[in-house]
Amino acid sequence: MARIRKGAGKPAPQFLEGDPSTGYLPGRKWPVIRYGLVSLLAAAILVFAIELIVRGDFAGTVAFFLQPFKPGWTTIIIFALVLIGLDAVLGRSHQGLMIVAPLTLSLAFVGHQKSLYLGDPLYPTDFLYSRQIMALMPLLVRDRPWTAVAMAIGIVGGLSLLVHGWRLWRRRVPALSRKGRLARLTLTVPLIAFFVSIMDYATFSWTRDRLQIIPIMWDQKENYASNGFALAFALNVPMAHVSAPPGYSDKAIAAIDRSGVTASVPAEKPDIIVVMSESFWDPTKLPGVTITPDPIPNVRALRNGYMFSPEFGGMTANIEFEALTGFSNAFLPAGSIPYQQYVRTPTPSLATFLKSQGYRARAIHPGTNWFWNRGAVYADFGFNDFKSEETLPPLQKRGPLASDAAMTDEIIREADASADPVFFFAVSLQNHGPYEPYRYYNPTHKVQAPISQWARESLLSYAEGSADADRGLERLIEWAKKRERPTVIAFFGDHLPPLGPVYVETGFLKDNVAPRKEPSPEAALEHHQTPLIIWSNRTGPAQNVGAVSPAFLPYHILTTAGISHPYYTGFLGALRERYRVVDRNLLLTPAGAATPDWARQKKIDPVINDFRLLQFDMMFGKRRAAPDFFPETVVKPVAHMS
Repeated sequence: MARIRKGAGKPAPQFLEGDPSTGYLPGRKWPVIRYGLVSLLAAAILVFAIELIVRGDFAGTVAFFLQPFKPGWTTIIIFALVLIGLDAVLGRSHQGLMIVAPLTLSLAFVGHQKSLYLGDPLYPTDFLYSRQIMALMPLLVRDRPWTAVAMAIGIVGGLSLLVHGWRLWRRRVPALSRKGRLARLTLTVPLIAFFVSIMDYATFSWTRDRLQIIPIMWDQKENYASNGFALAFALNVPMAHVSAPPGYSDKAIAAIDRSGVTASVPAEKPDIIVVMSESFWDPTKLPGVTITPDPIPNVRALRNGYMFSPEFGGMTANIEFEALTGFSNAFLPAGSIPYQQYVRTPTPSLATFLKSQGYRARAIHPGTNWFWNRGAVYADFGFNDFKSEETLPPLQKRGPLASDAAMTDEIIREADASADPVFFFAVSLQNHGPYEPYRYYNPTHKVQAPISQWARESLLSYAEGSADADRGLERLIEWAKKRERPTVIAFFGDHLPPLGPVYVETGFLKDNVAPRKEPSPEAALEHHQTPLIIWSNRTGPAQNVGAVSPAFLPYHILTTAGISHPYYTGFLGALRERYRVVDRNLLLTPAGAATPDWARQKKIDPVINDFRLLQFDMMFGKRRAAPDFFPETVVKPVAHMS
């Protein structure tokens, strides 16, 4: 019997018009249409899954897509184009999905978690501080170990399946021809470029308007809800660039009122010590909660104001930025982090000014120097040195982190050892979240509240840390009282703590975090105020501080120290007569009159506009204001002999 040759009798592959470019098997009809429909369906399923993960609400996700000609359908088309374009690059049909799906679904999960714990959606700039997130992983693992284990297993398993699927797809699916790949690129590249061109929210786009994609940059929560995760994320990409405010010019800077205040310091220069206490707040404000003994008796007795934080539960660097520079986050893109994005050159700050007056400007933080880019930023702010985990002597820990008591000891030691007057800016670490139950083996307080055991123990961990911060302030005050050198101490919390479920169970908040746009000024104050103490060992507590934005802290600190400056006490002093809170969503006058959504109004108070112009000029512009408002930053000519 004649041997039948392998493959004999099988029909030769017949592709449509002899072109295997579609990647479909022989005999399939309408391969181009089938490929397009499958790509569109895959994009629709993927976009739906992304929105479902981010929103956490099936009904809300369905409603998002039931509105015709809305951003949801535009997103599906964009995703389909991206998938088709990637297929052309990779050379296999539908293989682009193996890249886009894991990446976007992972971003959606991270976005949901960020929104859950910090109240903010995921921004493109968040990746600038991904290293900070990794540094916090040990604390997160300690707080929820089984969740961490499940995530680790899921990541490893998912990557393994992805690699296996990738290799299998490359073997089983026919390669695209050069003609087919070129056709896909010819279709997708111009269309994707067109969609990219209409994403700049700063310019009007007729097409974007017809597609009903409305950039809501003043309210990012609504922006993500209305436009969907992917489009809102894309709309935020340009925010890394700060455009000049309307009317910015040399003439506009020259027209800003000069108060006539000059830089001066007392003959006996006081030491200035500023302590920004991590997540410091009064936990007894929680409804139905009793903590014994009082965790913050010293702060309660000394408090003479409140700091109105622009953040909630995190983003410490943004509060630092305002407190040290006297500038405001209100004039920067929502979600931006000046420490990461904008401070790249010498920038005027309290440290710059005080160093020019003979002070030794020092920063202390028991964490790593790269966290929030502090090492580079403090140098640009003019600090003489920055003591961090890498350069501090080993500090005793309380719980998992360096104790407030040890940091206080270091401040006192360095101040007493300095012959020059010192300006200290200290950022504590001990009471950083998350607040896992049983964080301290020897708690000295008791919490009574009608909440779950987990929430009660978590709150106890926070209360213990707050009590330690309170004792640190007491130690500083008692030390300063005995000093001959005049000493000014400022102490405040950077934001409310990320207590999450504790807020919900006690009824303090509806969700784990406060909304960005509060329903009333009273709610904004309740959810963003932290205790503030400004005190001098010569004159006692500062008077009439009230609730103020951190941008006004330089004014109150220098005034208490008897120091004047054309910007920090001159311009900010005049501004303080009009407003005590300058926030992205709210202006508050000293009398409590509120102006919500002020940035959206056609006419903005000229004083606020001058504030914005000055800040832009010094951070991004020509620095025309420097000689009059920041003379210490002007390079003076040095005499020399030829």
